Formats: sequence, C-alpha cells, structure tokens
Amino acid sequence: MQNMNQEEKVTIEERIVDVLKTVYDPEIPVNIYDLGMIYKIDVQEDGNVDVDMTFTAPNCPAADFILEDVRTKIESVEGVNSVNVNLVFEPAWDQSMMSEEARVELGFD
Repeated sequence: MQNMNQEEKVTIEERIVDVLKTVYDPEIPVNIYDLGMIYKIDVQEDGNVDVDMTFTAPNCPAADFILEDVRTKIESVEGVNSVNVNLVFEPAWDQSMMSEEARVELGFD
C-alpha cells in the first residue's frame, strides 16, 4: 500500500471525526467529540491512527464500552489500517473543552 498524501490524511481525519460524533457516553446526551474528550487524532501515512482521548471522569463506568465503540468505529473508516486509542488524563478534562453546541445542550451557557 502506498503512503497517503496530506489531502487523503485530512479526508480520513474528517471521516473519523464524523464517526466519533456518533459515540456517546451513555450518561451524557452529547457525543464525545463535542464534549472535547478527543485530544488528538493522528493519521499516519500508512493508515495507522493514533487517538488520544480522555473521559469526563477517570472512573467513568462506561469507559470500556466507549473505548471499544471508538476503536470499532474508527477501524470501520475507509483508509484506516489500524487504530491505537491512548487514554490520557493530562490535561484533565473540563467544561471549557466542550463545543458551544455541547454547552448549550447541557445547559452550561
């Protein structure tokens, strides 16, 4: 498989964002992307994807479910070879990381 160019990487990244917007924490009616739980999406030239993500709370009861959902959905994106999801708690998540829509939806604004 040939290495992809920048344009292809951006396209894949956009598709990844689209699928991440279908992943929800069962306790929160806003998707994890708009919540600001995805810190980094790094699409490599060989189709491997590194994702840094966090949870709104380190002891999130749905953590395993959400991680599996993220991994499965990203792997289903055309052009993705494999995905590595890194769970990080630095910086700690806070409400400022949410999109405007998420804040309005959850009544923070």
